Amino acid sequence: MNLSLFPTLKGYRPSWLVKDIQAGLIIAAVSIPISMGYAEVAGLPSVYGLYGSLLPILCFALFSTSPQFILGVDAAPAAIVCAALSSAGIEAGSPEAMAFVPFTALLAGLWLLLFYFLKAGKIVNYISTPVMGGFITGISFTIILMQIPKILGSGSGSGELLELLLHIWEAFEHVSILSVMLGAGALVILRLSQRLVPKFPMAVAIMAAGVGLELAFGLHGMGVRMLAAVEPGFPALSLPSVSGLDIGRAAGTSLTVAVVVMSETLLSENNFAFKNGYQIKDNREILACAAGNLAAALVGCCPVNGSISRTSMNDQFGGKTQMTGIVAGAAMAVILLFATGFIGYLPVPVLAAIVISALMNVVELHLAKRLFSVSRNEFWIFLAACMSVLCLGTIYGVVIGIALSFTEMILKAANPPRTVLGIIPGREGFFDLRKNPHAVPIRGTVIYRFSESLFFANIKIFKEDIESLIEDDTKTVIVDAGAVTSLDITAADQLEALAESLKKRGIRFYLTEHVDTVNEEMRKLGIGRLIEEGMVRRTITTALKAAGMEEPYPVKEREAGPSRYQAMTGLSAEEENSLEEFGWAFGGDVVSQIERRVHRIMESIHYMPDIEELVERGLPEDKDGWMNLGAFDEDEILRRIELHLDELPENLSDNKSIVLSLLEKRRQRIREELEQNHPELLSMLKQRREKLERRLMKQNPEAAMRLREWEKALSEGREKTDKTGNIR
Repeated sequence: MNLSLFPTLKGYRPSWLVKDIQAGLIIAAVSIPISMGYAEVAGLPSVYGLYGSLLPILCFALFSTSPQFILGVDAAPAAIVCAALSSAGIEAGSPEAMAFVPFTALLAGLWLLLFYFLKAGKIVNYISTPVMGGFITGISFTIILMQIPKILGSGSGSGELLELLLHIWEAFEHVSILSVMLGAGALVILRLSQRLVPKFPMAVAIMAAGVGLELAFGLHGMGVRMLAAVEPGFPALSLPSVSGLDIGRAAGTSLTVAVVVMSETLLSENNFAFKNGYQIKDNREILACAAGNLAAALVGCCPVNGSISRTSMNDQFGGKTQMTGIVAGAAMAVILLFATGFIGYLPVPVLAAIVISALMNVVELHLAKRLFSVSRNEFWIFLAACMSVLCLGTIYGVVIGIALSFTEMILKAANPPRTVLGIIPGREGFFDLRKNPHAVPIRGTVIYRFSESLFFANIKIFKEDIESLIEDDTKTVIVDAGAVTSLDITAADQLEALAESLKKRGIRFYLTEHVDTVNEEMRKLGIGRLIEEGMVRRTITTALKAAGMEEPYPVKEREAGPSRYQAMTGLSAEEENSLEEFGWAFGGDVVSQIERRVHRIMESIHYMPDIEELVERGLPEDKDGWMNLGAFDEDEILRRIELHLDELPENLSDNKSIVLSLLEKRRQRIREELEQNHPELLSMLKQRREKLERRLMKQNPEAAMRLREWEKALSEGREKTDKTGNIR
């Protein structure tokens, strides 16, 4: 067990120190209003928020592997503790609250320590990017809505979405115009400075300006709220007293807090780690959170949590390591000893604007926009995670987020990619019939590839696919199970039933290509007889041999019209593109990709020493290496170039007829070479050309018609010219 201390300081560079100090001072300054406000939400005097920003942040830095993340008094734990106090009838600030709250922090630290030993950090491996982004966005919006009443001149909002909106509405009834001007002005300046002078510590300058305005004009006398002044000095260290406490209630509350702290912190830390390209150790972060909460209990504070707002400021100002947290803790110590009087001169609206500006950098609206464009299902998952946090609170947001992640995994696994395989005469291996126009099925045989492990949610699709593929002449069904790494008892029972059903119909059934651990599972699940009866084979080839088929395998003609495998896979038919590798690589974007390369080839024609090289050498090589063109592929590209004669380089634009003639000569040369070397492919070339003409007419009818006119004029020797001699 590696418990090296301050792991992010290993290999520390002196050049990082300036940014770490700058970010640490800003975090300490911003922590003053945030931590004091959340301490009050948790039922403690506001000064305990400052105590929670000293020792806990240092203990977190002692163990954390995240170079950026900052611990502190935060919204979610404070809200949970507040709800527990309210349900127990404990008055905020009372002696009972002063005992209950730090005891909850102590138990939360112990729960987190248990989670550390259980290696519970693996839970984040099951939380997807949409869920993580929605969760972070929901928390960010929640805290922003909490800050808006402060800008309006009232206290902080609390609760979930409806309560927060009610707080804002009530704040409007007693709005302070001067507070709005200060808060809104500060927010505008902060957002503009982030674009114009992103490296300048504008937050510190804004705070200093707020203090200056208070000293010069007495803003508090004009209705602007100031932070409450606090007494100087450090807190006394002691274990919370358990005398007279409802230990059961405290244990339940602390477990909820621990789960939220672990989930929210790990989600947020991984989000920042992914964004900035570094890695963290999830389990070590749980230990760091445990240390922070145990330290919070010692100073009498409420439970602490990873802070998105403070971490986003750390990110904004370039903090490199947990030296930032150490500097922030040291700065808070100096404030507690010598500068508590300064706190009373800080305008609340200005500090609220600083928090809102920091959180605006965290909201994942760009991810939502991207998901909306590429995956509506994942967009709705993002939105559900965000709204569950906003409307139901963090704890329910965590539960719903994890449930959504598992649901997303099950839905994807329940409808996996699958296809049917065939052979290409003269070539080794088995090929996707949908993606390879030259591949043909083996007569009387279905070779079905299923690209997911078999379990209760997808075994029905597996069976339905196979049943739909069986025809009157089908004698053998072979499953390529190369992607199947496991199966559950439901899948095992259904697999056995399918094999028995096929056997009664005189159809041989084989499971092939899977890893040997699947065979072990089959034996444990009670379907080992499939192995004993020879229905499990190592490869497709051995299964074919067991079915009585040797190479060359008998083949059947492919059906005309749309692919019969299209409905099963839900993907476009291969006949929509003929450059096979392009079709495989670019899918629905294949036509635009081919056209892009056609334009690139046309540009390269400009630099040919002799345009007639086209006839002898063929097309120039594509610089991306994609165009290793076979005869059929080059024939298609040449035809597409003919379609774009209007876009020829300047030096050739006056000679369209010559270029068209040379392109046709090259296509004729391709035909002659095929006739000489592969005469059996001539009929296929003719079919492909006819299909290409229909496709080009559909894709670009105007250019296709114009090309036909040019070809007609060229063949008749009657070119239609304008005054300069160009073909129209």
